[in-house]
Amino acid sequence: MAIRTFLASSLAVAFFVLSHAHTADIKDRTIKIDIGLSADHPQGQSVTKFAEIVSQKSRGKIKVRLFAGGALGNDVTMISALQGGTQEMTIPDTSTLVGISGLKEFGLINLPFLIQSGQEAGALLGGPFGQKLMAKLPEKGLIGFGFWENGFRQVTNSRRPITKAEDFAGLKLRVIQSPLFIDTFRELGANAVPMPFTEAYTALETRPSMGRRIPSPPSSHRNSMRYRNTQSSPTTSTAFGLS
Repeated sequence: MAIRTFLASSLAVAFFVLSHAHTADIKDRTIKIDIGLSADHPQGQSVTKFAEIVSQKSRGKIKVRLFAGGALGNDVTMISALQGGTQEMTIPDTSTLVGISGLKEFGLINLPFLIQSGQEAGALLGGPFGQKLMAKLPEKGLIGFGFWENGFRQVTNSRRPITKAEDFAGLKLRVIQSPLFIDTFRELGANAVPMPFTEAYTALETRPSMGRRIPSPPSSHRNSMRYRNTQSSPTTSTAFGLS
């Protein structure tokens, strides 16, 4: 299942704490939020609504600016920008946090076939396990605001249906830039190609033999206006995804 985490830099969170109690003392500030998906995706719509609320609560002193389509970088570079203080917020795939020392536990969410339903994921992440994950972020210069469900990730390809593990052998698959996904599909015999979401469609158009893993329902692809490029072969659910 695909899951994303709404992340912010410590500096941005400090400003929101101040805005609640000392609105009159806040200086004008712009909060940059970059997402890899399009502005009309539910993530982009949520950021737009968030911007309205922040502007209202801060009496217009704090402005939230949305950068969609990975305008400021991919998930990995956006997280680095948060840590470096050049960006305030982002909604990356949780699997990209695995590459940061001390955050490998975030990879547990994306282990294949571990989570069976959205309800199961909600109970897991809303309980002690999810709280423990969030508690690891501040020491890395990050603050987790919450988890965003992306649904179960599925594999599509133009070569053959996947009905058993052996069917992955020899397939070239675009995967998220995460050691967990790269190692998982290489163990299954596939040629895992790590690639940012923003580059995936160009690769699929120029290399039609490449497959991919997508969320289901694939709203990120429909809202990116590139859903037409999805291969029509039967899909196979693998892991749950979060942001």
